[in-house]
Amino acid sequence: MSKVKNETPKAKRGRPTVEGSKRQAVLAMRAAKVAAGGEIKRGRPAGSKKTTDITVEVKAKPSKAQRQAAMTQKVADAIVADVNMA
Repeated sequence: MSKVKNETPKAKRGRPTVEGSKRQAVLAMRAAKVAAGGEIKRGRPAGSKKTTDITVEVKAKPSKAQRQAAMTQKVADAIVADVNMA
C-alpha cells in the first residue's frame, strides 16, 4: 500500500509584506544603514534594575522536643507558684 502525501503550499509566516507601508520603509532604512556599515542596536534602552537593600532576620524555629520541654517547664513553674501561694 502506498501513502499519498497531500502537497499543500506552505503559508508564509510572520508579518505580511505590504508595499509602501511605513514598516517596509523602516526596514529599508535599516537595511541601508547596515549596508553603509552602520550598527543596529536595540530599539529601547535596557533600563536599570532597581535594587534595595533589605535585611531579613531569620529566627531558627525550636524543635518539637524543645517546645514540649518549655511547655512542661511552664506547667511546673505554675504548679510551684500555686503551692507556694497556698
